[in-house]
Amino acid sequence: MDGFDSSKGIFMLGATNRPDVLDKALLRPGRFDRRVIVDKPDLKGRVDILKVHAKNVRMDETVDLDAMGLATSGAVGADLANMINEAAINAVKQGRKAISQADLLEAVEVVIAGKEKKDRILSAVEKKTVAYHEVGHALITALEKNAEPVQKITIVPRTMGSLGYVMQVPEEEKYLMTKDELITRITTLLGGRAAEAICFDTVTTGAANDMEKATALARAMVTQYGMCDSFGLMSLEKNEDTYLTGRTSLNCSDQTATKIDNEVNALLKACYERAIKLLTENKDVLAKIADYLYEKETITGAQFMEIYNEVKEQECSISEKN
Repeated sequence: MDGFDSSKGIFMLGATNRPDVLDKALLRPGRFDRRVIVDKPDLKGRVDILKVHAKNVRMDETVDLDAMGLATSGAVGADLANMINEAAINAVKQGRKAISQADLLEAVEVVIAGKEKKDRILSAVEKKTVAYHEVGHALITALEKNAEPVQKITIVPRTMGSLGYVMQVPEEEKYLMTKDELITRITTLLGGRAAEAICFDTVTTGAANDMEKATALARAMVTQYGMCDSFGLMSLEKNEDTYLTGRTSLNCSDQTATKIDNEVNALLKACYERAIKLLTENKDVLAKIADYLYEKETITGAQFMEIYNEVKEQECSISEKN
């Protein structure tokens, strides 16, 4: 890379997803002067990518790629291409000649959670537990103002290991989250465990992934986002691998690390207690929706809100009579 003059017309190109481990000599001025960061696409980027991959695919009048862009937050180009392909496969299986919006939404679930595993038969007790667990998540979103609306709830097992899940779709693309929104997200994640504890007086292993996500979010609030009064604006953790694993490492003493664990635990406990309080106060709604989900196995966000509003109206009528 040395010894060329301005008359040679040679371009040196390089690409890496680990810029943090490159030799410093490669990054000094005069080596690679223009750096292009290829990040995950934003809403407009996702819609444009979907349009590219959908250009030669027949679609019906129900398809709304703008809505699909919102539903695929965090997806990269390869994911979006895969979704179009999965939607086409589903349409062919159903004997249709054009992709519908329902095919695209199902394709999103296939890419995120895997295909439906209908041959995995749950016992009646397990199925009921999963139904209450998932409705616990969903009900928190309906009760909290900072939550994203529910698109779908299902208790059909998927090939990637989940026994059920709640699909949420944001109303708009967001690049920042407030402290209240993060707390609501943690409370929502712990809503499934809270529903199990309230309705069955015991808990299961089903909340393992929820706890992992909630803990990571709570730790980030304490160590990276400056959302803990005990540490103020002190940055306690640094990102060591932005583009691949997102691995972080603490930048503090052992004594401070212990205090961080205590703060994270206190935040998780507060969110869990809030989830318990909200679901206990709305136990009738929880039971009504969970029983309906147990019977149907999959319900839409509209059906969920219809039952929720119906029970709430009945409760208001009873209160007025009393």
